[in-house]
Amino acid sequence: MSKHVAIWIDHKEARILHVHPDNVEAMTITAPQHVHHKHSKGQEGVKEHPEDAKRFFHEVAVSVEKSEEVLVVGPSTAKLDFLRHVHAHHHGLEAKIVGIETVDHPTDRQLVAYAKTYFHQTNQRQ
Repeated sequence: MSKHVAIWIDHKEARILHVHPDNVEAMTITAPQHVHHKHSKGQEGVKEHPEDAKRFFHEVAVSVEKSEEVLVVGPSTAKLDFLRHVHAHHHGLEAKIVGIETVDHPTDRQLVAYAKTYFHQTNQRQ
């Protein structure tokens, strides 16, 4: 397992990058898709299952729990929802999260560069 991990997360997917000095291992975990229902009156609705987010965040947390430092980034509220889940259910991982940043939709290459810079700065402060 790598020392540094960057997670880009929204409510649809999590891109997880294990950043090694000479290479990067990438994986994607997708959130369950919600079922769209059409009502007879022409109204559209989404049936959400509260356990879906819990399972999604759990899968992401388990995939990075052996890392030493984790950076969580994303465009909206999913990163904070993930942090709340970690706080409630994955106490060992919570201490490893070194940063939470708002980042729109970077490419994997941009995310790796951002993570390397972030971890380098974090390690210099220690």
